[in-house]
Amino acid sequence: MPSSGPKVVVTVRSFDDAALALLRDRGCAVEVAALPPGKGDGDLDQDQLCRLLAGACGWIVGHARVTRPLLQSLPDLRIIARRGVGYERVDVQAARDLGRVVAIAAGGNDASVADHAVGLMIAVGRRFRESQDNMVKGDWTILTGGELYRKTVGLVGLGRIGKSVVRRLSGFDVRVLVHTPNPDEAYARDTGVEYVGLPDLLVASDYVSLHAPLTPETRFLIDAAALASMKRGAILINTARGGLVEDAHLLAALRAGHLGGAGLDVFISESDPAYWSVTQGLLAHPAVVATPHAGASTREGFERTNRIAAASVVAVLDGGDPPPGCCVADGRVA
Repeated sequence: MPSSGPKVVVTVRSFDDAALALLRDRGCAVEVAALPPGKGDGDLDQDQLCRLLAGACGWIVGHARVTRPLLQSLPDLRIIARRGVGYERVDVQAARDLGRVVAIAAGGNDASVADHAVGLMIAVGRRFRESQDNMVKGDWTILTGGELYRKTVGLVGLGRIGKSVVRRLSGFDVRVLVHTPNPDEAYARDTGVEYVGLPDLLVASDYVSLHAPLTPETRFLIDAAALASMKRGAILINTARGGLVEDAHLLAALRAGHLGGAGLDVFISESDPAYWSVTQGLLAHPAVVATPHAGASTREGFERTNRIAAASVVAVLDGGDPPPGCCVADGRVA
């Protein structure tokens, strides 16, 4: 028999049976949205979301925009749980004002994204894309790449994912420079990382990997001036957010031969279609290895983030709090 408990709507793909069972075992009536082929919930407009979410008390969301008008049209919705860690598409102030809870799946995809970032460093440095493209054309000439071993890696941002990258890099005997607004000296003593200002990091690093949130202060943090200050032949990795890098300036730096390459999982065009031609230029460049915002998309990562998002939903619907580190807005608090 269908549950008569609180309605929970899931608008993400790859929501596994274990996470469904966690919700249903707590009495939730779960509806998993049937998304169009090749589309995610970020492609749904407000009217479509309103129809899907009518009467819902909980929502497990991927990349849909959670706006004030949408929340106002969903008076029963108590908890919005992101199956991920970024929440720039959620109007958290509106959620607070309207008495809602917003949660993220903190810690669920750290390993997936960190693996991805280090993988991109190796793939770009060893010129995997260029080599395979040439082989497909029948040209088996060996291209000379560069090692990650004993290089200097600059990390911009040192949250959970950044620290996971540091752990993975320990086997490469690299020097790690970190730019972060909140240096932890005990962590530096334990790991050997060095805290530096962004200009010093850019000048000294062979690889620059971005792990910062997108805020008004970090938008276009890596612009033409920042790129020009980087070592000639350095490699830029962005698995964080489109908008941290001014992609048009990055494309110009690559075309000029100043950078050795870029590993990109995110693009400005994801949120600003005016940049689509720039994205196409980056995808066409032989020194770019690109993926479609897939850094967190592993089976294991989805299982962890699904479970955390489901746990946040049942906790709030039971009158409790999301797991530690997951709550980013709580409108229940006076």
